Amino acid sequence: MEPNLTVVTTAVVLPFVAAVLSPLLYRVLGERTGYAGAFIAAASFGLLATQINSHGTVRASWVPALDVGLQFTIDGWGLLFALLASGIGVLVFIYSARYMHGEGGLARYYAALLAFMGSILGVALASDLVFVFLFWELTSLCSFVLIGHHTDDDESRYSARMAMVVTVGGGLCLLAGLLVLAVAARGALGGVTFDLTAMIANDEAMRASLRESGLFVPALVLVVAAAAAKSAQVPLHFWLPNAMVAPTPVSAFLHSATMVKVGVYFVGRVRPLLMSPEWVLLVATLGLLTMTVGALLAVASTDTKELLAYSTASHLGLMVAGFGFGVVYGGEAGTFHLLNHALFKAPLFLVAGIVAHEAGTRNLDNLGGLWRELPITAAITGVAALSMAGIPPFNGFYSKELLFEATYEVAHEAGGFAWLYPTVATVASVFTVVYSVKFLAMFFGERRAPIADIHRPPVALVGPPAVLAAAAAIVSVAPQLAVGAIVQEAVEATAIGEAHLEVGLPTHFSPPVAMSAVAILGGLAAYPFTGRLAAVIGHGIDAPIPVRPRGWYDWVISTAEVTSARFGPYVHNGLLRTYVMWVAAAGSLLALAGFAATGRNLGVDGLGVPLAVAVVLVIAVLAGVAVATASSHVVGVLMLSILGFMIAIFFILASAPDLALTQLVVETLVLLLFLLVLQRLPSFYSDVGPLVLARDAGVSVLVGTMAFVSVLLTVPRPDADPTSIAAYYTEQAVPGGGGTNVVNVILVDFRAFDTLGELLVVTVAAIAILVLVTMRTRGEETVTEGEEEPIPDGGDSP
Repeated sequence: MEPNLTVVTTAVVLPFVAAVLSPLLYRVLGERTGYAGAFIAAASFGLLATQINSHGTVRASWVPALDVGLQFTIDGWGLLFALLASGIGVLVFIYSARYMHGEGGLARYYAALLAFMGSILGVALASDLVFVFLFWELTSLCSFVLIGHHTDDDESRYSARMAMVVTVGGGLCLLAGLLVLAVAARGALGGVTFDLTAMIANDEAMRASLRESGLFVPALVLVVAAAAAKSAQVPLHFWLPNAMVAPTPVSAFLHSATMVKVGVYFVGRVRPLLMSPEWVLLVATLGLLTMTVGALLAVASTDTKELLAYSTASHLGLMVAGFGFGVVYGGEAGTFHLLNHALFKAPLFLVAGIVAHEAGTRNLDNLGGLWRELPITAAITGVAALSMAGIPPFNGFYSKELLFEATYEVAHEAGGFAWLYPTVATVASVFTVVYSVKFLAMFFGERRAPIADIHRPPVALVGPPAVLAAAAAIVSVAPQLAVGAIVQEAVEATAIGEAHLEVGLPTHFSPPVAMSAVAILGGLAAYPFTGRLAAVIGHGIDAPIPVRPRGWYDWVISTAEVTSARFGPYVHNGLLRTYVMWVAAAGSLLALAGFAATGRNLGVDGLGVPLAVAVVLVIAVLAGVAVATASSHVVGVLMLSILGFMIAIFFILASAPDLALTQLVVETLVLLLFLLVLQRLPSFYSDVGPLVLARDAGVSVLVGTMAFVSVLLTVPRPDADPTSIAAYYTEQAVPGGGGTNVVNVILVDFRAFDTLGELLVVTVAAIAILVLVTMRTRGEETVTEGEEEPIPDGGDSP
């Protein structure tokens, strides 16, 4: 069945519309706005659920000449991620309505949360590279707002900025990587396209094009770096635990089920496109390294949310490692664990919020025996924590077993150092069991510190994690039910070749079963020594900067701040001349560098400038020089007008009388305005040194060179065929616009909204100037003795 563009677009756009209306909703509903958010999330979930059996791509064209448009691809992988985001979003909004009681800034909070959900749905379903990047960056922006929710807290602002720097830096890598793929698509697909679906469908041609141009490894590194920044892979994992300063619902939604999985999702999406020996070496190694480092740091954590943050990084590493292996089991492990991890990690974050809300602390050293007051919460934690540990028959066991299958198969085929893959996976799983039991232990044993009376949490807090734990339990009991519902289709979308997922408890002994046994028994045996393990790991955490990625981040940021403080006065010195110089020089240099990178020929041969045009242009150049060297304002204004009139004559010679008429009218009005205000201008500004004049002259030449090169490279030659856009405007001017003057039709018909926008800008500027002029003499008070006289306009204070 073909997907429905209206349904899919509505599901994605609805949260953005609700985000815009959130301030109004909050005025009407107050703290109950969370329930309205849950309704929006449920609506998006319901709309997407109608597309479960649909397959294909739907598109609304935006820029046909560049093949850019709002394009959504519906398959099992995208739907799995989108349904997780919207489904868990329903529960998070319900949880927020109670948990955020009494908090400030709730209108901003719900607006950012809704916009974030819409961005995740866009990332999951968009298949046009332009919109993929747009939605990707929107997730970073919304995350920045949500992590920094407590705007008056220094740690909150610090953590929000850290997350923004790392994830947006990864976004820049993604942008570069997507542009490399678009360049390769020109050779592989025969034209300019940003269609990711077409690239994946022609994966062999794309890989060949990338290798022929020497861009395969750069594209691979850029895409993986972007995914690593988003999904907290080593060494870019440090931002995730710091993001735990965000409210608990944000942590449950962003940092367990959605945002941190964006990188994993994209790795799975481009896996068929970039699969190669380089892919296996980079992605699988990165994933297993993150899996181990995250598990070790989780063991050393004493804060409930910090432990869950590091464990999230570890499990994200598991998914990345799964997608890194080219064997069938690898893709199955990454895909199935995306579902399983969301079902057990989101409730654990919500449980951490309940404990902090009721017990008043998140310190595991002060928590114990909570099952007496929180029996339902303890049961939820039992299901989720055992799933996180990978204990059979809980759902986390099945996907981790698939990873063990993948690592063993790769090692068995390759031999040598490849045996490190199953070894590292097993060791990381040992520590996974340790920190899972450590988190669960706060509900058992005796009270470890005096805590105020703990009350039973309200249903709005317990209900959402209970629903997720129930879903995890269902998958644990009947994993093939989840596979048949949607996971199998997701596996097929990320697979290399044919894949048929079958999961269940093992019925015979095998090396992966042995790895699971070692991980579980080793973790249980190591748990009594958690304190000693944490102390050893702590020495590594406190190591000098070269070992700590966060130390490098702090050093880079502090160095940048110091450098900016020293360099700032040279850029922001209060002089308009300086501002124009920096903007013009930087823009021109960037443009010229971009032109040089293309390696195109300027094509100055055969320009064929007529004598009359050459004379006019020479006069214009002389007038421009005269403006810069004029001895008075009157001479400068007259020379400037001569320059404008020469341009009008040039338009006439170029057979553009309408442009010439416009230029003459504008030039005449400008001349009159200058003459009217000439008496208001000071006759002398200041002395300008020769170095400043030389600098300004150099910048002028640079800007002129940039404009000259831009015209040569962008304007087609006289004998060139018209572009598709030019041909369209010419053909449709009369039937579509009702006019024979193509330029006028373009301005007032085809691009009417652009013209309207320009007119609005001019109108607003005119109104602002009028207000400034009319208010100039109002509100002035008579100066009395002892008061300082106002500084005249344009003057300098003594």
